[in-house]
Amino acid sequence: MRPPLKILAIPGSLRARSLNRAALVAMHALAPDNLSLEIYPLDDVPLYNGDLDHDGGPAPVRAFKEAIAAADGLLIATPEYNYGVPGVLKNALDWASRPAYRSPLAHKPVALLGAAASVVGSARAQGQLKQVLLGMLSEVFPYPEVVIGGAHQRFDGDLRLTDEATREHLGTMLRAYGEWLARRV
Repeated sequence: MRPPLKILAIPGSLRARSLNRAALVAMHALAPDNLSLEIYPLDDVPLYNGDLDHDGGPAPVRAFKEAIAAADGLLIATPEYNYGVPGVLKNALDWASRPAYRSPLAHKPVALLGAAASVVGSARAQGQLKQVLLGMLSEVFPYPEVVIGGAHQRFDGDLRLTDEATREHLGTMLRAYGEWLARRV
């Protein structure tokens, strides 16, 4: 039997009570046996500085790139800040995109989702993120946007997912991603 595919799950927020991190935690529990999810926080990734972009960059950047390279696929949960991708997520992807066209993001399968308090969820941020990832030669999972709008009402005070329809939607997306990913690796 084939070992589970390794999915690096990246929350695009640094908040301790991030709804996107909570969504990834819920997906970790929903993961089918053929997928293994590791949540990778971006807390230690410094601001991008081209002067430091040699020998793989600072230690936290090298660790992030190594985690991406070791994964069979990525799962990014992004909030939406001012109609766009949060700076912390874009910054981490900028680091990981080096060296250009030969980075660990090149040809890496990536699935997107997002949680936000607004009804629109993170649809605009996901659209921007798709553009950015395609420019880095990543393979973006061709799936409709998975948005958890009104997310603050779908998780309890301990950030446990309580909305059954959302749980079902996330599970369906994760299974579809796993099937798509298995055909690529």
